[in-house]
Amino acid sequence: MAAQILVIEDDPVQRRILTGMIERLGHVAHVADNGRAGLDVLLRRGARIDVILLDLMMPEMDGHAVLAALAERNITTPAIVQTGQGGIETVVLAMQAGAFDFVVKPVSPERLAVAIGNALKQSGRPARGSTSRRSRGDVVRFEDVVSASEAMIRVLDLARRAAQSSIPVVLEGESGVGKEMVARAIQSGSDRAGKPFITVNCGAIPANLVESILFGHEKGAFTGATEKHAGKFVEADGGTLFLDEIGDLPLAVQVKLLRAVQQGEIETVGARLPQKVDVRLISATNKDLITEVREGRFREDLYYRLNVFPIAIPALRRRKEDIPLLVRNFVEIFSSEQRLAKTRTVSHGAMALLTAYDWPGNIRELESAIYRAVVMAEHSELDVTDFPQLAVTLPDGHAHGVVPHLSPEPLRGEATAGVHAPFAAMPHSGPAQGAASLSPAERRAMRSAETVTDSAIPSVDAGGNVRKLAEVEEELIRFALKFYRGQMSQVARKLGIGRSTLYRKLKDYGIDPDDPFSEAA
Repeated sequence: MAAQILVIEDDPVQRRILTGMIERLGHVAHVADNGRAGLDVLLRRGARIDVILLDLMMPEMDGHAVLAALAERNITTPAIVQTGQGGIETVVLAMQAGAFDFVVKPVSPERLAVAIGNALKQSGRPARGSTSRRSRGDVVRFEDVVSASEAMIRVLDLARRAAQSSIPVVLEGESGVGKEMVARAIQSGSDRAGKPFITVNCGAIPANLVESILFGHEKGAFTGATEKHAGKFVEADGGTLFLDEIGDLPLAVQVKLLRAVQQGEIETVGARLPQKVDVRLISATNKDLITEVREGRFREDLYYRLNVFPIAIPALRRRKEDIPLLVRNFVEIFSSEQRLAKTRTVSHGAMALLTAYDWPGNIRELESAIYRAVVMAEHSELDVTDFPQLAVTLPDGHAHGVVPHLSPEPLRGEATAGVHAPFAAMPHSGPAQGAASLSPAERRAMRSAETVTDSAIPSVDAGGNVRKLAEVEEELIRFALKFYRGQMSQVARKLGIGRSTLYRKLKDYGIDPDDPFSEAA
Protein backbone atom coordinates (compact mmCIF):
# COMPACT_ATOMS: atom_id res chain seq x y z
CA MET A 1 0.00 0.00 0.00
CA ALA A 2 1.33 3.45 -0.95
CA ALA A 3 2.43 5.76 1.85
CA GLN A 4 1.00 9.26 2.24
CA ILE A 5 3.73 11.92 2.12
CA LEU A 6 3.02 15.57 2.95
CA VAL A 7 5.33 18.09 1.22
CA ILE A 8 5.42 21.51 2.91
CA GLU A 9 7.40 23.75 0.53
CA ASP A 10 6.86 27.36 -0.54
CA ASP A 11 8.79 27.08 -3.84
CA PRO A 12 6.41 25.79 -6.57
CA VAL A 13 9.28 24.39 -8.66
CA GLN A 14 10.60 22.42 -5.69
CA ARG A 15 7.10 21.18 -4.90
CA ARG A 16 6.74 19.77 -8.40
CA ILE A 17 10.17 18.14 -8.32
CA LEU A 18 9.58 16.55 -4.91
CA THR A 19 6.09 15.41 -5.88
CA GLY A 20 7.51 13.68 -8.96
CA MET A 21 10.21 11.94 -6.92
CA ILE A 22 7.70 10.76 -4.33
CA GLU A 23 5.27 9.42 -6.95
CA ARG A 24 8.08 7.58 -8.73
CA LEU A 25 8.83 5.86 -5.42
CA GLY A 26 5.25 4.58 -5.46
CA HIS A 27 3.87 6.89 -2.76
CA VAL A 28 1.14 9.53 -2.74
CA ALA A 29 2.20 13.17 -2.37
CA HIS A 30 0.10 15.87 -0.67
CA VAL A 31 1.36 19.44 -0.95
CA ALA A 32 1.14 22.65 1.07
CA ASP A 33 2.76 25.94 0.11
CA ASN A 34 3.46 27.15 3.66
CA GLY A 35 3.62 25.98 7.25
CA ARG A 36 0.12 26.96 8.23
CA ALA A 37 -1.40 25.20 5.24
CA GLY A 38 0.67 22.14 6.07
CA LEU A 39 -0.63 22.08 9.64
CA ASP A 40 -4.17 22.36 8.31
CA VAL A 41 -3.60 19.31 6.10
CA LEU A 42 -2.19 17.37 9.06
CA LEU A 43 -5.05 18.28 11.34
CA ARG A 44 -7.59 17.51 8.62
CA ARG A 45 -6.11 14.16 7.58
CA GLY A 46 -4.91 13.15 11.04
CA ALA A 47 -3.01 9.87 11.22
CA ARG A 48 -3.36 9.27 7.49
CA ILE A 49 -0.13 11.20 6.79
CA ASP A 50 2.85 8.87 7.18
CA VAL A 51 5.81 11.23 6.57
CA ILE A 52 6.25 15.01 6.43
CA LEU A 53 8.80 16.56 4.07
CA LEU A 54 9.32 20.02 5.55
CA ASP A 55 11.23 23.02 4.18
CA LEU A 56 12.93 24.99 6.95
CA MET A 57 13.09 28.39 5.23
CA MET A 58 9.58 29.65 4.47
CA PRO A 59 7.82 33.00 4.92
CA GLU A 60 5.16 33.52 7.60
CA MET A 61 5.56 30.17 9.37
CA ASP A 62 8.93 28.50 8.83
CA GLY A 63 9.90 24.89 9.40
CA HIS A 64 11.06 25.47 12.97
CA ALA A 65 7.66 26.90 13.88
CA VAL A 66 5.95 23.91 12.25
CA LEU A 67 8.08 21.52 14.32
CA ALA A 68 7.18 23.42 17.47
CA ALA A 69 3.49 23.24 16.55
CA LEU A 70 3.76 19.49 15.95
CA ALA A 71 5.34 18.99 19.37
CA GLU A 72 2.68 21.16 21.03
CA ARG A 73 -0.09 19.08 19.43
CA ASN A 74 1.68 15.75 20.17
CA ILE A 75 1.80 14.89 16.46
CA THR A 76 4.44 12.18 16.13
CA THR A 77 4.49 11.85 12.33
CA PRO A 78 8.21 11.70 11.37
CA ALA A 79 9.37 14.94 9.75
CA ILE A 80 12.24 15.11 7.26
CA VAL A 81 13.49 18.69 7.08
CA GLN A 82 15.03 20.27 3.99
CA THR A 83 17.65 22.97 4.24
CA GLY A 84 19.34 24.92 1.49
CA GLN A 85 20.68 27.76 3.63
CA GLY A 86 22.67 28.10 6.79
CA GLY A 87 24.92 25.51 8.33
CA ILE A 88 24.77 22.49 10.54
CA GLU A 89 23.55 24.68 13.42
CA THR A 90 20.22 25.04 11.59
CA VAL A 91 19.94 21.27 11.31
CA VAL A 92 20.83 20.71 14.96
CA LEU A 93 18.11 23.12 16.06
CA ALA A 94 15.60 21.29 13.87
CA MET A 95 16.60 17.90 15.26
CA GLN A 96 16.35 19.18 18.81
CA ALA A 97 12.85 20.36 17.92
CA GLY A 98 11.92 16.83 16.83
CA ALA A 99 12.98 16.40 13.19
CA PHE A 100 13.53 12.76 12.29
CA ASP A 101 16.07 13.31 9.51
CA PHE A 102 17.34 16.06 7.22
CA VAL A 103 18.27 16.46 3.56
CA VAL A 104 20.22 19.20 1.81
CA LYS A 105 18.79 20.91 -1.25
CA PRO A 106 18.85 19.94 -4.03
CA VAL A 107 18.08 16.42 -2.81
CA SER A 108 18.68 13.48 -5.13
CA PRO A 109 16.03 10.77 -5.69
CA GLU A 110 18.33 8.22 -4.04
CA ARG A 111 18.79 10.33 -0.90
CA LEU A 112 15.07 11.08 -0.69
CA ALA A 113 14.24 7.38 -1.05
CA VAL A 114 16.54 6.51 1.85
CA ALA A 115 15.11 9.24 4.07
CA ILE A 116 11.49 8.33 3.36
CA GLY A 117 12.21 4.61 3.74
CA ASN A 118 13.67 5.09 7.20
CA ALA A 119 10.91 7.47 8.24
CA LEU A 120 8.30 4.91 7.17
CA LYS A 121 10.04 2.27 9.21
CA GLN A 122 9.91 4.61 12.20
CA SER A 123 6.18 5.13 11.69
CA GLY A 124 5.59 1.40 11.34
CA ARG A 125 4.88 1.43 7.60
CA PRO A 126 6.68 -0.91 5.16
CA ALA A 127 9.06 1.05 2.93
CA ARG A 128 9.27 0.31 -0.78
CA GLY A 129 12.84 -0.33 -1.76
CA SER A 130 14.14 0.43 1.71
CA THR A 131 17.78 -0.32 2.38
CA SER A 132 18.92 -3.33 4.36
CA ARG A 133 20.65 -2.93 7.66
CA ARG A 134 24.34 -3.34 8.12
CA SER A 135 25.51 -6.89 8.42
CA ARG A 136 27.85 -7.75 11.26
CA GLY A 137 29.25 -10.70 9.36
CA ASP A 138 32.05 -10.98 6.79
CA VAL A 139 29.81 -10.75 3.73
CA VAL A 140 28.83 -7.17 3.00
CA ARG A 141 26.62 -6.18 0.09
CA PHE A 142 26.25 -2.66 -1.27
CA GLU A 143 22.77 -2.64 0.23
CA ASP A 144 24.30 -3.23 3.67
CA VAL A 145 26.35 -0.03 3.58
CA VAL A 146 24.36 2.45 5.65
CA SER A 147 24.47 5.76 3.79
CA ALA A 148 22.26 8.72 3.04
CA SER A 149 24.55 11.56 1.99
CA GLU A 150 25.20 12.56 -1.59
CA ALA A 151 28.92 12.02 -0.98
CA MET A 152 28.46 8.37 0.01
CA ILE A 153 25.97 7.75 -2.78
CA ARG A 154 28.72 8.83 -5.20
CA VAL A 155 31.23 6.58 -3.44
CA LEU A 156 28.95 3.55 -3.73
CA ASP A 157 28.22 4.34 -7.38
CA LEU A 158 31.96 4.30 -8.13
CA ALA A 159 32.40 1.12 -6.09
CA ARG A 160 29.65 -0.64 -8.07
CA ARG A 161 31.43 0.28 -11.30
CA ALA A 162 34.72 -1.02 -9.92
CA ALA A 163 33.04 -4.31 -8.97
CA GLN A 164 32.32 -5.04 -12.64
CA SER A 165 36.00 -5.72 -13.36
CA SER A 166 39.21 -6.74 -11.63
CA ILE A 167 40.71 -3.26 -11.91
CA PRO A 168 42.99 -2.33 -8.97
CA VAL A 169 41.22 0.02 -6.56
CA VAL A 170 42.66 2.41 -3.98
CA LEU A 171 40.28 3.51 -1.21
CA GLU A 172 41.38 6.80 0.31
CA GLY A 173 40.11 8.24 3.57
CA GLU A 174 40.73 8.81 7.25
CA SER A 175 40.90 5.94 9.69
CA GLY A 176 37.45 4.63 10.60
CA VAL A 177 35.47 5.92 7.61
CA GLY A 178 34.52 2.42 6.41
CA LYS A 179 37.15 1.58 3.78
CA GLU A 180 37.14 -2.15 4.52
CA MET A 181 33.34 -2.29 4.37
CA VAL A 182 33.37 -0.70 0.90
CA ALA A 183 36.10 -3.15 -0.14
CA ARG A 184 33.98 -6.11 1.00
CA ALA A 185 30.99 -4.70 -0.89
CA ILE A 186 33.11 -4.50 -4.06
CA GLN A 187 34.09 -8.14 -3.57
CA SER A 188 30.48 -9.22 -2.99
CA GLY A 189 29.30 -7.32 -6.06
CA SER A 190 31.93 -8.82 -8.36
CA ASP A 191 32.28 -12.20 -10.07
CA ARG A 192 34.62 -13.14 -7.21
CA ALA A 193 31.76 -13.17 -4.71
CA GLY A 194 32.02 -16.23 -2.50
CA LYS A 195 35.77 -16.45 -3.07
CA PRO A 196 38.37 -15.64 -0.37
CA PHE A 197 38.58 -12.06 0.92
CA ILE A 198 41.89 -11.72 2.74
CA THR A 199 42.74 -8.62 4.78
CA VAL A 200 46.27 -7.48 5.59
CA ASN A 201 47.02 -4.41 7.71
CA CYS A 202 50.39 -3.37 6.34
CA GLY A 203 51.00 -0.96 9.21
CA ALA A 204 50.51 -3.62 11.89
CA ILE A 205 53.15 -6.08 10.65
CA PRO A 206 56.80 -5.86 11.76
CA ALA A 207 58.93 -4.72 8.80
CA ASN A 208 61.05 -7.88 8.85
CA LEU A 209 57.96 -10.12 8.54
CA VAL A 210 55.98 -8.28 5.88
CA GLU A 211 57.51 -10.12 2.92
CA SER A 212 56.98 -13.53 4.49
CA ILE A 213 53.40 -12.81 5.51
CA LEU A 214 52.44 -11.48 2.08
CA PHE A 215 54.31 -13.86 -0.21
CA GLY A 216 54.99 -16.86 2.06
CA HIS A 217 58.21 -18.71 2.74
CA GLU A 218 59.68 -22.18 2.33
CA LYS A 219 60.73 -24.33 5.24
CA GLY A 220 64.24 -23.34 6.31
CA ALA A 221 64.22 -20.14 4.26
CA PHE A 222 65.43 -18.22 7.32
CA THR A 223 66.10 -18.79 10.99
CA GLY A 224 62.85 -19.80 12.67
CA ALA A 225 61.14 -20.92 9.44
CA THR A 226 60.41 -24.42 10.72
CA GLU A 227 57.42 -24.90 8.43
CA LYS A 228 56.30 -23.79 5.00
CA HIS A 229 53.96 -20.77 5.00
CA ALA A 230 51.68 -20.09 2.02
CA GLY A 231 51.33 -16.31 2.44
CA LYS A 232 48.36 -14.01 1.98
CA PHE A 233 48.57 -13.87 -1.81
CA VAL A 234 48.17 -17.64 -2.04
CA GLU A 235 45.33 -17.57 0.53
CA ALA A 236 43.54 -14.98 -1.61
CA ASP A 237 44.07 -16.87 -4.89
CA GLY A 238 40.88 -16.58 -6.94
CA GLY A 239 39.51 -13.89 -4.64
CA THR A 240 40.44 -10.47 -3.28
CA LEU A 241 43.41 -9.26 -1.25
CA PHE A 242 42.68 -6.11 0.76
CA LEU A 243 45.89 -4.27 1.67
CA ASP A 244 44.97 -1.80 4.40
CA GLU A 245 47.31 1.12 5.14
CA ILE A 246 49.38 0.34 2.07
CA GLY A 247 51.30 3.56 2.57
CA ASP A 248 53.14 1.84 5.44
CA LEU A 249 54.53 -0.94 3.22
CA PRO A 250 58.37 -1.03 3.30
CA LEU A 251 60.09 0.01 0.06
CA ALA A 252 61.84 -3.38 -0.29
CA VAL A 253 58.49 -5.18 -0.27
CA GLN A 254 56.98 -2.67 -2.69
CA VAL A 255 59.29 -4.01 -5.42
CA LYS A 256 57.90 -7.54 -5.07
CA LEU A 257 54.36 -6.22 -4.86
CA LEU A 258 54.90 -4.38 -8.15
CA ARG A 259 55.85 -7.65 -9.83
CA ALA A 260 52.77 -9.35 -8.39
CA VAL A 261 50.57 -6.60 -9.81
CA GLN A 262 52.29 -6.44 -13.20
CA GLN A 263 52.83 -10.14 -13.94
CA GLY A 264 50.39 -11.92 -11.64
CA GLU A 265 53.12 -13.94 -9.94
CA ILE A 266 54.84 -13.87 -6.57
CA GLU A 267 58.24 -14.88 -5.28
CA THR A 268 57.95 -16.96 -2.14
CA VAL A 269 60.86 -16.42 0.25
CA GLY A 270 63.32 -19.28 -0.26
CA ALA A 271 61.60 -20.64 -3.38
CA ARG A 272 63.50 -21.17 -6.65
CA LEU A 273 60.66 -20.31 -9.03
CA PRO A 274 57.89 -17.70 -8.98
CA GLN A 275 54.30 -18.80 -8.44
CA LYS A 276 51.28 -17.64 -10.46
CA VAL A 277 48.34 -16.21 -8.52
CA ASP A 278 44.96 -14.80 -9.55
CA VAL A 279 44.26 -12.04 -7.04
CA ARG A 280 42.19 -8.87 -7.23
CA LEU A 281 43.94 -6.10 -5.28
CA ILE A 282 42.06 -3.47 -3.30
CA SER A 283 44.29 -1.11 -1.33
CA ALA A 284 43.42 1.45 1.33
CA THR A 285 45.30 4.34 2.84
CA ASN A 286 44.79 7.27 5.18
CA LYS A 287 47.85 8.98 3.72
CA ASP A 288 48.29 11.14 0.64
CA LEU A 289 50.14 8.62 -1.53
CA ILE A 290 51.29 11.18 -4.09
CA THR A 291 53.01 13.06 -1.24
CA GLU A 292 54.56 9.79 -0.11
CA VAL A 293 55.85 9.32 -3.69
CA ARG A 294 57.36 12.83 -3.80
CA GLU A 295 59.12 12.27 -0.48
CA GLY A 296 60.51 8.91 -1.59
CA ARG A 297 58.54 6.69 0.78
CA PHE A 298 56.40 5.07 -1.90
CA ARG A 299 57.47 3.84 -5.34
CA GLU A 300 56.11 5.92 -8.18
CA ASP A 301 55.72 2.93 -10.53
CA LEU A 302 53.78 1.00 -7.89
CA TYR A 303 51.61 4.04 -7.20
CA TYR A 304 50.47 4.26 -10.82
CA ARG A 305 49.88 0.51 -10.96
CA LEU A 306 47.69 0.51 -7.87
CA ASN A 307 45.99 3.88 -8.26
CA VAL A 308 44.07 2.96 -11.41
CA PHE A 309 40.64 3.46 -9.83
CA PRO A 310 40.87 5.73 -6.75
CA ILE A 311 37.80 6.20 -4.56
CA ALA A 312 37.90 8.88 -1.85
CA ILE A 313 35.65 8.17 1.14
CA PRO A 314 34.82 11.41 3.00
CA ALA A 315 35.14 11.76 6.75
CA LEU A 316 31.95 11.47 8.79
CA ARG A 317 32.05 15.17 9.68
CA ARG A 318 31.70 15.91 5.96
CA ARG A 319 28.62 13.73 5.54
CA LYS A 320 26.46 14.66 8.49
CA GLU A 321 23.36 13.27 6.78
CA ASP A 322 24.68 9.76 7.44
CA ILE A 323 24.82 10.21 11.22
CA PRO A 324 21.12 9.78 12.15
CA LEU A 325 20.94 6.73 9.90
CA LEU A 326 24.10 5.21 11.39
CA VAL A 327 22.96 5.97 14.93
CA ARG A 328 19.62 4.18 14.47
CA ASN A 329 21.33 1.29 12.73
CA PHE A 330 23.88 0.78 15.52
CA VAL A 331 21.19 1.13 18.19
CA GLU A 332 19.15 -1.56 16.46
CA ILE A 333 22.13 -3.89 16.07
CA PHE A 334 23.39 -3.53 19.64
CA SER A 335 19.90 -3.73 21.14
CA SER A 336 19.52 -7.07 19.35
CA GLU A 337 22.96 -8.28 20.40
CA GLN A 338 22.21 -7.40 24.03
CA ARG A 339 18.91 -9.33 23.73
CA LEU A 340 16.92 -6.35 24.95
CA ALA A 341 13.18 -6.86 25.06
CA LYS A 342 12.69 -3.63 23.12
CA THR A 343 15.01 -1.77 20.77
CA ARG A 344 16.25 1.41 22.40
CA THR A 345 15.28 4.78 20.95
CA VAL A 346 17.25 8.04 20.80
CA SER A 347 15.95 11.33 22.16
CA HIS A 348 15.87 14.45 20.00
CA GLY A 349 18.50 16.11 22.17
CA ALA A 350 20.86 13.13 21.95
CA MET A 351 20.41 12.88 18.19
CA ALA A 352 21.18 16.58 17.82
CA LEU A 353 24.31 16.19 19.94
CA LEU A 354 25.48 13.16 17.97
CA THR A 355 24.82 14.92 14.66
CA ALA A 356 26.68 18.06 15.70
CA TYR A 357 29.81 16.35 17.00
CA ASP A 358 32.76 16.09 14.61
CA TRP A 359 33.66 12.42 15.29
CA PRO A 360 37.42 12.60 14.69
CA GLY A 361 37.46 8.79 14.87
CA ASN A 362 34.69 8.65 12.26
CA ILE A 363 32.27 5.71 12.10
CA ARG A 364 34.41 3.55 14.36
CA GLU A 365 34.20 6.15 17.14
CA LEU A 366 30.45 6.61 16.61
CA GLU A 367 29.90 2.85 16.75
CA SER A 368 31.81 2.58 20.03
CA ALA A 369 29.85 5.46 21.56
CA ILE A 370 26.51 3.89 20.62
CA TYR A 371 27.61 0.46 21.87
CA ARG A 372 28.56 1.88 25.26
CA ALA A 373 25.32 3.85 25.49
CA VAL A 374 23.12 0.86 24.65
CA VAL A 375 24.89 -1.35 27.19
CA MET A 376 25.04 1.20 30.01
CA ALA A 377 21.71 3.05 29.58
CA GLU A 378 19.22 2.75 32.42
CA HIS A 379 16.21 3.74 30.33
CA SER A 380 14.79 2.62 27.00
CA GLU A 381 15.49 6.02 25.41
CA LEU A 382 19.10 7.14 25.00
CA ASP A 383 19.55 10.72 26.12
CA VAL A 384 22.39 13.26 26.21
CA THR A 385 23.54 11.92 29.58
CA ASP A 386 24.09 8.48 28.05
CA PHE A 387 26.98 9.95 26.05
CA PRO A 388 29.22 11.24 28.87
CA GLN A 389 32.24 11.52 26.58
CA LEU A 390 30.28 14.17 24.67
CA ALA A 391 28.05 15.49 27.47
CA VAL A 392 31.09 16.52 29.56
CA THR A 393 31.84 19.12 26.90
CA LEU A 394 28.56 20.93 27.69
CA PRO A 395 28.46 23.82 30.16
CA ASP A 396 27.16 22.97 33.63
CA GLY A 397 23.38 22.85 33.79
CA HIS A 398 22.93 22.47 30.06
CA ALA A 399 22.70 18.71 29.69
CA HIS A 400 19.40 19.10 27.87
CA GLY A 401 18.22 21.46 25.17
CA VAL A 402 21.64 22.57 23.99
CA VAL A 403 22.81 24.00 20.74
CA PRO A 404 26.45 23.23 19.98
CA HIS A 405 28.69 26.14 19.12
CA LEU A 406 29.34 25.24 15.52
CA SER A 407 31.88 26.14 12.92
CA PRO A 408 30.01 28.23 10.34
CA GLU A 409 30.34 26.05 7.26
CA PRO A 410 27.44 25.52 4.85
CA LEU A 411 25.77 22.14 4.39
CA ARG A 412 26.95 21.60 0.84
CA GLY A 413 28.12 18.10 -0.09
CA GLU A 414 31.63 17.48 1.19
CA ALA A 415 31.97 21.07 2.42
CA THR A 416 29.77 20.18 5.36
CA ALA A 417 31.57 21.00 8.58
CA GLY A 418 30.95 19.73 12.05
CA VAL A 419 32.09 20.73 15.45
CA HIS A 420 34.73 19.80 17.96
CA ALA A 421 34.24 20.29 21.65
CA PRO A 422 33.59 22.49 23.48
CA PHE A 423 29.90 23.22 23.12
CA ALA A 424 28.08 26.40 24.07
CA ALA A 425 24.59 26.86 25.41
CA MET A 426 21.89 28.29 23.18
CA PRO A 427 22.09 32.10 23.21
CA HIS A 428 19.44 33.76 25.33
CA SER A 429 16.74 35.13 23.06
CA GLY A 430 14.93 37.59 25.28
CA PRO A 431 14.94 39.75 28.40
CA ALA A 432 16.28 37.93 31.40
CA GLN A 433 13.85 39.26 33.96
CA GLY A 434 10.11 38.66 33.90
CA ALA A 435 10.06 37.33 30.34
CA ALA A 436 7.96 34.32 31.21
CA SER A 437 5.12 36.52 32.41
CA LEU A 438 4.97 38.62 29.22
CA SER A 439 2.90 37.96 26.14
CA PRO A 440 4.70 37.20 22.86
CA ALA A 441 3.85 40.70 21.59
CA GLU A 442 5.31 42.30 24.75
CA ARG A 443 8.48 40.21 24.48
CA ARG A 444 8.91 41.28 20.84
CA ALA A 445 8.43 44.89 21.83
CA MET A 446 11.05 44.63 24.57
CA ARG A 447 13.53 43.01 22.18
CA SER A 448 12.89 45.74 19.63
CA ALA A 449 13.49 48.42 22.27
CA GLU A 450 16.76 46.78 23.29
CA THR A 451 17.84 46.52 19.66
CA VAL A 452 17.12 50.20 18.94
CA THR A 453 19.15 51.19 21.98
CA ASP A 454 22.12 49.03 20.91
CA SER A 455 22.01 49.77 17.19
CA ALA A 456 23.06 53.43 17.13
CA ILE A 457 26.38 53.57 15.27
CA PRO A 458 27.73 57.15 15.30
CA SER A 459 28.75 58.69 11.97
CA VAL A 460 31.08 61.33 13.44
CA ASP A 461 33.85 61.08 16.00
CA ALA A 462 34.32 63.11 19.19
CA GLY A 463 35.95 65.92 17.22
CA GLY A 464 32.97 66.31 14.91
CA ASN A 465 34.68 64.69 11.93
CA VAL A 466 33.16 61.96 9.76
CA ARG A 467 34.47 58.61 10.92
CA LYS A 468 36.55 56.37 8.69
CA LEU A 469 34.53 53.87 6.66
CA ALA A 470 36.54 50.93 8.04
CA GLU A 471 35.65 51.87 11.62
CA VAL A 472 31.94 52.11 10.86
CA GLU A 473 32.06 48.85 8.87
CA GLU A 474 33.74 47.00 11.73
CA GLU A 475 31.11 48.17 14.21
CA LEU A 476 28.30 47.26 11.80
CA ILE A 477 29.70 43.74 11.35
CA ARG A 478 30.02 43.29 15.10
CA PHE A 479 26.46 44.51 15.56
CA ALA A 480 25.16 42.16 12.83
CA LEU A 481 26.94 39.22 14.45
CA LYS A 482 25.31 40.05 17.76
CA PHE A 483 21.92 40.79 16.22
CA TYR A 484 21.75 37.52 14.26
CA ARG A 485 23.43 35.56 17.07
CA GLY A 486 26.40 34.37 15.07
CA GLN A 487 24.43 32.81 12.19
CA MET A 488 26.99 33.53 9.49
CA SER A 489 24.82 32.84 6.48
CA GLN A 490 22.19 35.28 7.69
CA VAL A 491 24.80 37.89 8.66
CA ALA A 492 26.37 37.77 5.20
CA ARG A 493 22.98 37.83 3.47
CA LYS A 494 21.67 40.80 5.47
CA LEU A 495 24.92 42.75 4.98
CA GLY A 496 24.72 42.04 1.25
CA ILE A 497 28.10 40.34 1.00
CA GLY A 498 29.30 36.81 0.34
CA ARG A 499 30.35 34.43 3.12
CA SER A 500 33.97 34.43 1.93
CA THR A 501 33.98 38.23 2.00
CA LEU A 502 32.52 38.19 5.51
CA TYR A 503 35.22 35.83 6.77
CA ARG A 504 37.94 37.96 5.14
CA LYS A 505 36.61 41.08 6.87
CA LEU A 506 36.42 39.23 10.20
CA LYS A 507 40.10 38.39 9.81
CA ASP A 508 41.00 41.94 8.74
CA TYR A 509 39.26 43.44 11.78
CA GLY A 510 40.49 40.78 14.20
CA ILE A 511 36.97 39.59 15.02
CA ASP A 512 36.82 36.05 16.38
CA PRO A 513 33.96 34.26 14.52
CA ASP A 514 33.79 31.71 17.35
CA ASP A 515 32.97 34.52 19.81
CA PRO A 516 30.51 36.63 17.81
CA PHE A 517 28.85 38.19 20.83
CA SER A 518 31.99 39.83 22.21
CA GLU A 519 32.10 43.57 22.13
CA ALA A 520 34.77 45.55 20.31
CA ALA A 521 37.86 46.01 22.39
